[in-house]
This record gives sequence, structure tokens and C-alpha cells, in this order.
Amino acid sequence: MAEQTAEKIVKTDEEWRRELTPEQYQILRQKGTERAFTGKYYKTKTPGVYVCAACGQELFDAATKFESGTGWPSFYQPIRSESVAAEVDRSHLMTRTEVHCSRCGGHLGHVFPDGPRPTGKRYCINSASLNLIERQEEAK
Repeated sequence: MAEQTAEKIVKTDEEWRRELTPEQYQILRQKGTERAFTGKYYKTKTPGVYVCAACGQELFDAATKFESGTGWPSFYQPIRSESVAAEVDRSHLMTRTEVHCSRCGGHLGHVFPDGPRPTGKRYCINSASLNLIERQEEAK
């Protein structure tokens, strides 16, 4: 995988609105959530790398994706720990840990402590905040 720069991407609200679909804007920039079981990647098993739909930073390898039963794509770890950042989210009368892209600040979803081994984490991510860069599996 290509090494990516950690250079922050800062754009105006108007620039983000022009570059993102209305659904991507609502989720990535306004911290929205897509309805469960409706996102384009919640059932996908295609090999590849999931990147931020706003800035293209590599976020999750498809090999770390698992079926959580929640209706959102779930991963047990980011591609690099520096790829995502976290902060406390106290919206909707609950306390959760929000995760966002460390490069552009786009809202991705939340992380929970009920995932599988080896990390025990479940990164519950909105499909609209991701793009999948597919890769061919090597012949065995």
C-alpha cells in the first residue's frame, strides 16, 4: 500500500458541498448516520482498501471487515492507527466514541469495545463515508 502524507486537508463548507454527494456531506461533514442495512458496503466481501470518501486517505483493509449484525460495515482495526482519530460523542442521550478521518476530519462512525479478536474493537462505519479500492486476490 502506498504511504500517505499526514498533511491535513482543510476546505470551506461550500467546497465540501460541491465535492460530496448530499448523503456524503450530511454524514461526513454534519456527523449524520445512514440507516442500518442500507449502505452500499455493509454486506460487501470484496478484497481491497476502504478509503475516506472525502479525501482518499486509506482507512481500513477489507481483511479486517467482519459481520457484526448491526447493519453497518464493521472493522476490527484501522489500516494504521494514525488513519483515524477519536473523540467523545455525547449526542442522542448516550456516550459513545466517534471516529473520524485524521486527514480531513470527516465523520466515519463510532468505535465500540465489543469486536472480535485480536483487538476487541468494532469500528462501525457509514458506507457513505467510504470508497472501496478493489484489489485482485493473488492466485494460490
